[in-house]
Amino acid sequence: MTEKSDTKQRLHLVFGGELTTLKDIEFRDLDKLDIVGIFPDYATALTAWKAKAQQTVDNAHMRYFIVHMHRLLDPQNG
Repeated sequence: MTEKSDTKQRLHLVFGGELTTLKDIEFRDLDKLDIVGIFPDYATALTAWKAKAQQTVDNAHMRYFIVHMHRLLDPQNG
């Protein structure tokens, strides 16, 4: 059985891919997007984002993002 914590779950998605240009956020190939994962809080997502960003530092077109899913799921209380 899992224990219920007092803190509200705030899901974050970390994903990335290669961009077509450095000026816009348009991915070169949507089939090659790297879905790193969904994380229970921002701190954990940030750690995963940093790790992936450092792995691809030599490719200037590769970008990773953190999406605040909790804001999309509950926009009034995001």
